[in-house]
Amino acid sequence: MPHNKRRLAALWPALPALLFLPALLAPPLNHDVAAVLSFSQRWLGGERLYTDLIDVNPPLIYVLNLIPAALARATGMGGVPALQFCLVLLGFCLWFLGFRVRNRHLEGRIERVLLDVLPGLVMFGAGYDFGQRETLMTAASVPYLFAAARREAGERPRGRLTAAALAALGFALKPHFLGIPAAVELALLAGRCRRLGWRDGWAETWHDPVPWVMAAIWLAYAASLPLIFPNYLGVVVPLVWNLYLDQGGLTALEVLLVPRLATAVILLLPLLWLAFRPPWTAARALPRLLGLAGLGALASAMTQHKGWSYHIVPVELFACALACVLAARWLDRAEAWRQGGARRAGAVLAALFALYCIEAGEAPWNELGYRQSDTARLTGLLQRYAEGARVLVLSPAISPIYPALNYAHARLTLRTMNMLML
Repeated sequence: MPHNKRRLAALWPALPALLFLPALLAPPLNHDVAAVLSFSQRWLGGERLYTDLIDVNPPLIYVLNLIPAALARATGMGGVPALQFCLVLLGFCLWFLGFRVRNRHLEGRIERVLLDVLPGLVMFGAGYDFGQRETLMTAASVPYLFAAARREAGERPRGRLTAAALAALGFALKPHFLGIPAAVELALLAGRCRRLGWRDGWAETWHDPVPWVMAAIWLAYAASLPLIFPNYLGVVVPLVWNLYLDQGGLTALEVLLVPRLATAVILLLPLLWLAFRPPWTAARALPRLLGLAGLGALASAMTQHKGWSYHIVPVELFACALACVLAARWLDRAEAWRQGGARRAGAVLAALFALYCIEAGEAPWNELGYRQSDTARLTGLLQRYAEGARVLVLSPAISPIYPALNYAHARLTLRTMNMLML
């Protein structure tokens, strides 16, 4: 095959992830993501978080959104494009980090091709929920899981501390996510103890800097709450406890029976059996860790007892990642793949991953129907009558207020995102 054709063929597996980008950059921006961005812009503009701006979300997501808010103010590019630029840049950074922490020479041909594109699939495959805290956590965890699979074998992969720091920030976005790193680190401890014995396994874990880096980030964040955000603990947490936890509450069984989550669980359960069957060797660590992450995401969705789409997305993404990794390893064992065939097989697995995300999610259907949507009509009215102004909108819902306000560069006068708390 000519050199140019080989280079083009090498891009085939990345196309399913890259083809999500036009939909992710087209309107509408996810309404929750847009509302958080608007609050961060108002915070940067002088309003006080948890005093002038009241919301149930912990402060980390607002701190992170200060980056696109500051970029928008410095460049005049607008809040939505600045946020999309930052999210896409983060996606490619995680994609690169996923390369860096792996030992690609020890992977099968098809598995190597798949893992090369997996961080992009996870980051961009969220579709309409792109930028939600759940999708940021899931994407940030992929390089961490790649590195964890090597750490169980006693290796010290490059970039592991960067991967750990980014993952720690992702897991800190909600306390519900902390079960995932807890399960992963306990699995690593168990794997080390099987390999080295209890004494040496504990010693290797004690001297591993990764969990200490993550714990330091979480402790620093926890310490910032009473010091920097005292009103979050004094005002918002009681509000959450007394009001928000009862909104849309479902029982555990009702959450599991939400059709979208039930479908993801039906996919995940047989994969867990394949991932956890013996022998539990270090070479099979990655499927086990992906399975544990999927179980942690399922526990998070059930703990939040809402059954909302973005709570379910991490379960879908981890299940799809696990399915593709297991399929790639099974195909590699067939030993019937030349290099070109491995690329085609990897591209097919990536396309199946993307197809599941399209079928289960709302992209590109929301984007294709945007011109006829309530969000587009409200955006047009705001741009016509209140471009760049402060407006009062009374609604019990966040959508379509957001992202219409963002597109019209208008700011809400309410202290809350909507009328729900009132």
